[in-house]
Amino acid sequence: MLRSSVALRLSSAGSKIEGWFEARVVPAMRRFGDLPYVAAVRDALPPSFIVLLVALAILLPFSHEPGPFFSRTLGLRISQALLPAFGVMAPALAIALSVAYARKAALSVAPMLLGTAAGIALALPRPFGPTPLAYLHELGPSGLFLAMLVAGVVAAVIGVALRTIASRRLAEWAGAAAGAGIFAALLLAHVSVAGLVAQAMLPLAHLGDSYVALLVIVFVETALWTAGIHGPATLAAVVTPLYLALQAQNTQAFIAHQPLPHIVVVSLFLFVFPGGAGGTLPLAVLLLRSRIQRLRQTGRIAIVPAFFNINEPLIFGAPIVFNPYLAIPFIVVPMLLATTTYVAVALQWVARPAMYVPSSIPTLISTYLATYDLRAIGLVLANVAIAAVVYWPFVRAYERHLEAAA
Repeated sequence: MLRSSVALRLSSAGSKIEGWFEARVVPAMRRFGDLPYVAAVRDALPPSFIVLLVALAILLPFSHEPGPFFSRTLGLRISQALLPAFGVMAPALAIALSVAYARKAALSVAPMLLGTAAGIALALPRPFGPTPLAYLHELGPSGLFLAMLVAGVVAAVIGVALRTIASRRLAEWAGAAAGAGIFAALLLAHVSVAGLVAQAMLPLAHLGDSYVALLVIVFVETALWTAGIHGPATLAAVVTPLYLALQAQNTQAFIAHQPLPHIVVVSLFLFVFPGGAGGTLPLAVLLLRSRIQRLRQTGRIAIVPAFFNINEPLIFGAPIVFNPYLAIPFIVVPMLLATTTYVAVALQWVARPAMYVPSSIPTLISTYLATYDLRAIGLVLANVAIAAVVYWPFVRAYERHLEAAA
């Protein structure tokens, strides 16, 4: 009787939480998700992701990692080719997004498309060069954000023109020209949008080795991803040198059989991001069992890369970008995992990471190699379980949303 009573109370509490979530959270997510621009971003990301894969395949042979092509350096080759591939994806997303938005908002495709194309050409970082590959590498971290920003500005200006100019055709063309003109003015004023993003990240370099630093970095990285900005690449120039240096100090202490001085080092993020940014390994598993065929297909495509901490198929296939149903847990989950990880390491339940291990190695293996502590595997499994619990109601809400929209 006691067990039945406890189970009944837990079931009742779960029902109340689910009822509150459905009544309070889901309607707000649905309203945001149904906005024409947000819906257009979701529609434009999957075809743009195909361009990313094609560009990655073309650029892979040109990566600079030495050694035989099919060797243990293949993971490094992929990581080096990925940012230039994102640079190629950016204009493809701008075109796909402009077409998708025009259809969602019942606009003529031509002015929206041409205005966005002109805007993205004007907004691209200057100067071009020194080589096409180097330029694409520079464009990669903020290219998707740039594409969405340009399309959004052009769409907003067209919206203003439609409310102020009587002729709909004239309003669309005038709005598209004015939207592109904004980026022409920024270019003439030598203002770089991509440069502004990079400048905004500079204060992160002063946070140091602390729990607050870990939370801020995790939040910024995942929040940038949900806006279409390559979070890890954007933060790399600011964060990576600092935390690699701290990692090196841990390694030196480990070799000298001294206490490791730092908790927040590069390899600590292996615990925070199982499956990639957002801790999406359990999300890939949940999508495999989804009621929605498209989500099941995304899960089948994403599950193997997820074990190697590659989750672009999820970010752009589900999608997570500009999708409140999945963007919210994408941000919340790593914050929770950062907390459990920091507490476990600070309390010496798990050893501090001593070695740098590439993130392309599966998490259960990489976390052990980073710490040489079998308890690290237990911490990762606990983190994956926490992530699954958080993602589950959001996935179910997203499924209901797609079923209602069908």
